[in-house]
Amino acid sequence: ALTAMRNDIQYCKECHTISDADICGICSNPSRDKSIICVVEDVRDVMALENTGMFKGVYHVLGGKISPIEGIGPSQLKITSLVEKVKAEEDILVVDIRSNEDYNKGHLKNAVNIPWGPAIAENLENLPVDKDIYLYCYTGQTAGQATALLNMAGYNVRSINLGWKLGLSNVEGIEEVTQTEAVELVKSTPADIAPELKDAIKVYFDELVAAKGTTYENHKISEDDAKALLDAKDESIQFLSVRKAEDYAKGHIEGAINIPFGKGMQESFGTLPTDKKIIVYCYTGQTAGQAVAGLRILGYDAVSMNFGAGTPATGEGGWINKGYPLVQE
Repeated sequence: ALTAMRNDIQYCKECHTISDADICGICSNPSRDKSIICVVEDVRDVMALENTGMFKGVYHVLGGKISPIEGIGPSQLKITSLVEKVKAEEDILVVDIRSNEDYNKGHLKNAVNIPWGPAIAENLENLPVDKDIYLYCYTGQTAGQATALLNMAGYNVRSINLGWKLGLSNVEGIEEVTQTEAVELVKSTPADIAPELKDAIKVYFDELVAAKGTTYENHKISEDDAKALLDAKDESIQFLSVRKAEDYAKGHIEGAINIPFGKGMQESFGTLPTDKKIIVYCYTGQTAGQAVAGLRILGYDAVSMNFGAGTPATGEGGWINKGYPLVQE
């Protein structure tokens, strides 16, 4: 039996975790949210996260870590499937939503630049409905909003967890598929988008522009500003936790409502106040961004809290990591 097990074990062709089949049980599970990709160091990280039951996306296993102190650099890590797709020139569209300035400093080969903001609404009908679209920002949070909006419009979009700054730029072989030359977006057959949704997405970004320079820039709020509103007992806000019910029960921001992130969550949106600003938080900020996009399209005044409740992966970012309290009630 042990011999058979050893012979059957292989690496998943999509995420590189260990598996007894070409595609592992996580990647082949239709209930997993493939718009969220968590980049982890090795298989043990996958097991640890799966044991928490909190992560509902899919994984990308690097197979090692970058640690100059230990003499481990990009060349010591196996080439990831994300880079392989670009190297193999697969028929996909990669969209970089960082600023044009940062895009020109270096981006994935053949990636087009649609800077976060009104340009996304302006290019809504220039995207291909018949291709997988991979989208990245700086750290994954605004990409969450953009991914949700484009998926609502009928496109098949996945955001890259941790974005360029914390994720892609650390992947082995990234230099080989990084370029500075700009790539023009070629107009393709777009999704059939309802006029009402087009208008709603335009309004979404008009409101984003109006919020520039304010506490709610990018439809987000910092942990510090959110804490100040809580301390002031500001009755014009409502915290919304989209973490799992069991994690909400273990501790949540005082006064927060819980609507766990996932399929069908919109059915509970009717319990939310329409006359308050809703501050949404998750674990790291990415799924909160997706929830905010859905809420705002439905007419709610929602923003996401930077880095959510916080995890070890968010460093000093996040409510818990800043030492702010959670309550049980």
